[in-house]
Amino acid sequence: MTNVKENGAKVLFYEKTDDGKTLCKVCPKLCNIRDGHRGFCRVRENREGVLYAANYGQCTSHAMDPIEKKPLYHFHPGTYILSLGTVGCNLRCGFCQNWEIAHGDPPSVYLSPDRAVEAALASRKDGTPCVGLAYTYSEPFMWYEYVYDTAKMAREKGLKNVMVTNGYVNEGPLKEILPFIDAMNIDVKGFTDKYYRDTCAGRLAPVIRTVETAFRQCHVEITTLLVPGLNDSREEIESLARWLGGLGRDIPLHFSRYFPNYKFDLESTPGETMLMARDVARGYLDHVYIGNAPELDGGKTLCPVCSSVVIDRKGYQTRVAGLEGDACANCGEKVNVVV
Repeated sequence: MTNVKENGAKVLFYEKTDDGKTLCKVCPKLCNIRDGHRGFCRVRENREGVLYAANYGQCTSHAMDPIEKKPLYHFHPGTYILSLGTVGCNLRCGFCQNWEIAHGDPPSVYLSPDRAVEAALASRKDGTPCVGLAYTYSEPFMWYEYVYDTAKMAREKGLKNVMVTNGYVNEGPLKEILPFIDAMNIDVKGFTDKYYRDTCAGRLAPVIRTVETAFRQCHVEITTLLVPGLNDSREEIESLARWLGGLGRDIPLHFSRYFPNYKFDLESTPGETMLMARDVARGYLDHVYIGNAPELDGGKTLCPVCSSVVIDRKGYQTRVAGLEGDACANCGEKVNVVV
C-alpha cells in the first residue's frame, strides 16, 4: 500500500531536485513544484521536498451507474459499477463537462481503499450485483496512488477495475497500473496537436501512446466530444477513425455531443454533424455510437458481418439479445464484447 498520511499520500512517481523542488513524473506536464506549492493538477503538493497527493481517498462523487454510462458498451453490458471521483485534472478543456469537480473545490469525504472495495462488494441495483469499481468524473490518473491501491485490492476480491480517463499520463505510471485495470474509456479530445494545445492545454502524442499501450493489455473504448468548428471536420474525424481502425476495426468509438459548459458558449453540436461523424467513422470501424443524443441513435450493437442486433439498448436499459458467449448467435462471428 502507498505510504498514506493523514492528509495525503506520498506520490509514487517523482524525484527531488537540487533546489528543493519536486519533479512530478506522473503526467507529461512534468511539473517542477516549489516547496509549499502544488502542480498544474492542483492536487500534488511539495511538502519540504516530498511530493504528496493531497486528494488521496478524498471522494467528491460516488454513484452506482450502468456500465454503459462510462460509456462502455462492450464490457459486461447490462451490469452496474460503483463510480468514484475526486478533484483535480491535468488538462484544461474549455468545454469541460465536469468542471465543478475537475476544476472546482467541491466537498469531499474520506473513503479508504478497503471501504471502497467493501462498498462495491455489497452494492446491488435492481437486483443486479456491482461488477466492480470505476474511477471517473475527473481525471483518475491525478488520483493515481489511490486508484493503484484500490484497484489492487479490488482485483484480489474478484472485482473489475475501470478507468475513464483523458489518457494524459506518462508511460511508466501507465504500465505500472495496467495489470490491475480491466477496461478503459479513453477520451481522445480531437486528432490534431493544435486542438490539444489551444483548447485543452495538452498535447496529442501522449494520448496516442496511451491508447496504443492500453489496447494491448485491457479492453479499450474511445470517446470524442465533437465541438462545432474546432474538431468536427470530416478530415479530422476520418484521421481519427483510420488510426483506430489500424489498431483494430472492432474498437468501439463513441462520439459525444457537446453542450455549452464551463468557458465555452458555442451552440450545441448539430445533429447532422453527429450523424456525419458516425457515418465517416463506420468506414474504418465496426462499432460507432452517438452519445448525448438518443434521438439520433439508439445505441444498438450489431454483428459486423450479418448486422443482427447482438445488444439492444434503449437509453441505459440494455439487453444482450443475440450473443452466445462472445459470438453472434445468428452467424457465429466473434464480437468484441467482454461478457
